[in-house]
Amino acid sequence: MILIFFGPPGAGKGTQASLISNRLFIPHISTGEILRKKLLDKDSLSIKIKKIIDSGNLVSDDILNELVSNRLNNLDCKNGFILDGYPRTLSQKNYIEEYLTIKNLNVTNIFELKIDEEVVVKRINFRSQIENRQDDKAEIIKIRIKKYAEETRPLLEYYCINYPENYNVIDGNQEIEKIQEDILKIVKK
Repeated sequence: MILIFFGPPGAGKGTQASLISNRLFIPHISTGEILRKKLLDKDSLSIKIKKIIDSGNLVSDDILNELVSNRLNNLDCKNGFILDGYPRTLSQKNYIEEYLTIKNLNVTNIFELKIDEEVVVKRINFRSQIENRQDDKAEIIKIRIKKYAEETRPLLEYYCINYPENYNVIDGNQEIEKIQEDILKIVKK
């Protein structure tokens, strides 16, 4: 089973991917987590990534494609996985589709968590206080939401048109438990 979660920063896709991952016993592959883990390496790539993230910009497709494919090649992904925050662009979509084709795998479901911007800002401010994340500063949040809308909208349109039977829009303004319930109903069909 391969699931892809989309939604702007703060939509709850990471929370939902983690919850669903635990229910289905497949790994949750978060580009945010992969990047935060990479930052701990303190090598030239991690320094480059830190500068990009601190400026509010998104890490290049080439870097993310390499990091994600390295992670997907781990043994725990052989029975499926959940992608959270990836693919984000048409270039990344092309890369992951080629990867899946080579591995003879197909995406089971795509979930778009739709959420109002004021709810996003409120959630991220709350998360920032709890987790003290550097990428949750107000000015960076606005940049990330704008970049998400610009870069990911064409990707969502592509999936909606080309995979209508697998594409699911979920109301991200709901409580965590209700969102999870809505996703599990679809996954268990």
